[in-house]
Amino acid sequence: MSETIFETRVPARLDRLPWSRFHWLVVFALGVTWILDGLEVTLVGSLSPAIRGEDGLGLTAQQIGLAGSAYIAGAVLGAVVFGRLTDRFGRRKLFTITVAVYLIATILTGFSWDFHSFLVFRFFTGAGIGGEYGAVNSAIDELIPARRRGQVALAINGSFWVGAALGAMASVVVLDPDLIDPALGWRLAFVVGGMLALIIIWIRRFIPESPRWLMTHGRPETAEAIVTGIEERVVRRHGPLTPVDHLPPIRLERRGHTPWGQIFHALFRRHPERTFLGVVLMATQAFCYNAIFFTYALILTDFYGIPDSNVGWFMLPFALGNFTGPLLLGRLFDTVGRRKMISLTYAVAGLLLCLTGWLFSQGMLSAVAQTSAWTVIFFFASAAASAAYLTVGELFPLEIRAITISLFYAFGTLLGGVAGPWLFGFLIDSGERSQILVGYLIGGGLMLLAAVVELWLGVAAEGRSLEEVSSPLSQVK
Repeated sequence: MSETIFETRVPARLDRLPWSRFHWLVVFALGVTWILDGLEVTLVGSLSPAIRGEDGLGLTAQQIGLAGSAYIAGAVLGAVVFGRLTDRFGRRKLFTITVAVYLIATILTGFSWDFHSFLVFRFFTGAGIGGEYGAVNSAIDELIPARRRGQVALAINGSFWVGAALGAMASVVVLDPDLIDPALGWRLAFVVGGMLALIIIWIRRFIPESPRWLMTHGRPETAEAIVTGIEERVVRRHGPLTPVDHLPPIRLERRGHTPWGQIFHALFRRHPERTFLGVVLMATQAFCYNAIFFTYALILTDFYGIPDSNVGWFMLPFALGNFTGPLLLGRLFDTVGRRKMISLTYAVAGLLLCLTGWLFSQGMLSAVAQTSAWTVIFFFASAAASAAYLTVGELFPLEIRAITISLFYAFGTLLGGVAGPWLFGFLIDSGERSQILVGYLIGGGLMLLAAVVELWLGVAAEGRSLEEVSSPLSQVK
């Protein structure tokens, strides 16, 4: 065998591992990112009336929508830049750097002095979070055994909504004028939220570099050593594992980084159907989520007369539905299958969104009924959105996993996420329920389109190793 070609059983060894403390550590260390992201983003949604008011920055609803778009635009750029660096330098280094960017920008948001400074700081906050998508989702896919990959990926991505619930409760406190000066409360929320990211940086010190990334970047010896260390800890608690010699090997060629030409060849020549599927799933869920979530507080205050200080209470059931959806449905993505479950969740969310939009336009919903409807809709939509990230992470070669996730996130979000908050902010400023219905029908229709495309092009990746779903670029037959 040539010195440049080596044989390894790292993928099979990782997939045979029983669920252990190591996997719980991975779930916690990577999931806590989305908890803090959810906390920060929900604070922006809940605090938007306060930021818009006299004690805030005096913004219009359209400016609030533009700030949401700036956050998404930053996430798009951050995803592409940091995603490329993640495939080049490793998952572990980059998911530390991206959290640091998020931390600094979030704290600075609390010191915004006008609309333009607020816009800039929101942009860089988004850049940090955008960079997280490629690094974190790559690590999830590559460290979690194949039989539980779907369930864990959905649960971690859904943990965003634990943070959303915490953010909603925090907003009730910081917006209470009897507790905190209204001019200070919203600023304090950003500063404290940013400081909490220090917890993430500390916890992630205990997560090793992805052995799969190491083996496909010419460092099989390091990859083997990391896996051996994990196995030794698992054996001490769970007993002997299947002998290594009984596991299927994979032959790889040592190589460095992957040039852009090979990335685009893999996307558009090797897997064009998967590329189209990924774009549709990411763009449709991005429009639906960002359009509604970034402007939901404005709907409550402008159309239902909910006081700014009480908006957080209405966010709690909304967050609950978003978290429990991926948590309770996630196991079905590994048993019933990807294609059926992804199509089902997109379709149900789309139909319910159109129906609820019509009821809203007819004035048939109270604030409580509106919130209840969103809770049910996003029980399914949250699972669908999380499955979109799972899909684009599974369907492409290991060497380009992070940049692939990042490109799909960036392109899909650019198509569906940037315009959504601005459009809904504009429609809300019109004061006409019939105008807002148009936005809801667009969002619901896009989700239904995604359900059809998944039925047509979806891949049965459940229970299969990543290398079986898509062979590495460096694999030698």
